[in-house]
Amino acid sequence: MGSALLTGLWKAGGHSVVACDLDPDALAAVADYCEATTDDVSRAADADVVFVAVKPDIVEAVLSELDLSPDQTLVTIAAGVPTSFVEARTDARVVRIMPNLAAETRDMAAAATGDLTDEVRELLSDVGEFVEVEESQMDIATAVNGSGPAFVFYLIEAVTQAGVAGGLSEEDAEILAAQTFKGAAETVVQDDRSADELIDAVCSPNGTTIEGMEVLWDSAADEAVTEAVVAAERRSKELAEEFADE
Repeated sequence: MGSALLTGLWKAGGHSVVACDLDPDALAAVADYCEATTDDVSRAADADVVFVAVKPDIVEAVLSELDLSPDQTLVTIAAGVPTSFVEARTDARVVRIMPNLAAETRDMAAAATGDLTDEVRELLSDVGEFVEVEESQMDIATAVNGSGPAFVFYLIEAVTQAGVAGGLSEEDAEILAAQTFKGAAETVVQDDRSADELIDAVCSPNGTTIEGMEVLWDSAADEAVTEAVVAAERRSKELAEEFADE
C-alpha cells in the first residue's frame, strides 16, 4: 500500500517524496518513483508529512523509532490500529487513513479520520477520492474500500470467465470485463442517479440485460457480497481489540 501511494504521488507530480524501509528490495522497487530512498528512519524528522505504511503488528516498533514534532503530521495506514494508540506514541498530529491499491493509478478510494490538515487533504486528493469519517466508522470503511478491490477483482474474474466460456479469448474477455466495471463505477460517481436507477436505465423490456438481472435478483449474490464486507469489518474490529489495552 505504501508503494502504491508513493507511485501515485509521483505520477501526480509536485511532491518531494523519500521512501524509508529496512528491506533493500522494497526500496529498489520504488526507487524510480521518489526523490530518494533510505534505511535511516531519522530522515523522517525532515518531512512535513510522514506516512507509516506497515503491518499492524509492527506499528509500535516503528513508532518507537520515529522522533516527530508537533509541527509534523503522521499518517498511519495500519488496519485496525486506533488513532488513540498512535497518538500516545508520537508528538505529531495523527491522521488515520484506509486507502486502497488504486492509489497507484490515482483512482484511490480512501477513508480518513483524525487531525487532517489541508496538506494531507491535498495529498489524498492527488491520488484519488477520500471521505472524512468518525473513528468508529473506520472498521466498516476498511471493509468497503480497503478490502473492496479484492471483491471487485473476484467479480471481474467471474465475468471474464463467462466471456471465455462463450468463446472470447482470455485477453479480450478481461479487457471487456475490466473496462466495463471501470466505466460503470465512473458512471456511479458522476451520475446523480442511484445504482438501482442506473440498473433500470440500462434494462430494456425483454432485452438481454434484464434477462441477466433476473438471474441476479433471484440469487443470493447480494447477500454473499454483504457477508464478505461484514467478514472484513469483523476482522478489522478483531485487530483493533488487540490494541485496546495498549
